[in-house]
Amino acid sequence: MTSQMATGPKRAAGGPLNGVLVIDLTRVLAGPYCTLLMSDLGARVIKVEIPETGDDARQIGPFIKQKSAYFMSLNRGKESIALNLKIDRDRQILHQLLARADVVVENFRSGTMDKLNLGWDTLHERHPRLIYAAVSGFGHSGPYQSKPAYDLVVQAMGGIMSLTGQEGGPPTRVGTSIGDLSAGLFTAVGISSALYHRSQTGEALKIDVSMLDCQVALLENAIARYLTTGSVPGPLGARHPSIAPFDAYTTDDSHVIVAAGNNNLFERFAKAIGGRQLAQDPRYATNDLRCQNVEELKHDIEALLARHTTAQWIDILDKAGVPCSPINTVSDVLSDEQVKYRNMVITTPDPIIGDIKMAGNPIKFDRFDDPHTRPAAPDLDADRQRILASLGIETAKKEEI
Repeated sequence: MTSQMATGPKRAAGGPLNGVLVIDLTRVLAGPYCTLLMSDLGARVIKVEIPETGDDARQIGPFIKQKSAYFMSLNRGKESIALNLKIDRDRQILHQLLARADVVVENFRSGTMDKLNLGWDTLHERHPRLIYAAVSGFGHSGPYQSKPAYDLVVQAMGGIMSLTGQEGGPPTRVGTSIGDLSAGLFTAVGISSALYHRSQTGEALKIDVSMLDCQVALLENAIARYLTTGSVPGPLGARHPSIAPFDAYTTDDSHVIVAAGNNNLFERFAKAIGGRQLAQDPRYATNDLRCQNVEELKHDIEALLARHTTAQWIDILDKAGVPCSPINTVSDVLSDEQVKYRNMVITTPDPIIGDIKMAGNPIKFDRFDDPHTRPAAPDLDADRQRILASLGIETAKKEEI
């Protein structure tokens, strides 16, 4: 490993969740992203899938040799067994797995697990040490609990779409699935907290995460502004609503991001771009005044930035200690030296496709390895015999189960 994380004391394989067994009943994105994080942190994750078709994400592109790169990016390092949870015999296999597990994660619509006789009350009585994590569109309570949801739905309902895009422009979805991903992240935090709680008390918990709740939690400044002023926030493009200069500014050839979050940084920025007079202008004397006069400020800044290219300004502003950035494409990001140095582009060796590049684990530990290569995502039911053997069902054939 080339990063500084590789130096120092000898590092262990896996992660802080070594020894934790997670039974993953999730599909598509929110739940699988949660269990991907658990796997990257060292947990063993057994993915239970529908026979024949498996996780819906297996049918979502892009595809490489008829295999979903989307699915593989979310399920690397996991094991797969196909079980039909509507069949008693398959449910018994699931219960045998749950008896050995620390955590079960599901992202069905509220009430689905109860219909399968696998809800929290049933599982807690039968497996009292099992932590139960549920992530769904609207949670397990409230008037919307039975409604279906996808990422776009909760982005719209949770208000984040009303803040995204250009002022006066059409409704704009955040460019990644922030509704699913944030729910997966919050669920992983909940599971880690529940594992600690169980270690202290012996008590298992149910975790109920709503995608809509997560979107509300991420509104941060918008909620504060509305509750303080009564004014409904709207989209502002790249601009920050409460800090200036904090925006994308036009240069000679493209745009540069500048985030001057206090008076000292503003003065440094103004000096660096040859606009010492900006720091002396009474309209821009404080952050509040700069926000009040944000359009005039942008015009004055861009008149100065038009003299050089973005690359030239990045060099100048970096030397001045002003937070700045070009607007990178995905290609730019994946080739960035900092991103590569931090091992944020890893490889998984698929037996059919070969090596596949994926995003790495952003959580780094000083005592655990952060390998360049991670295990591949499993084919549907690929680990069946090994999993059954571990349950003492060594002679069971797939067609008999």
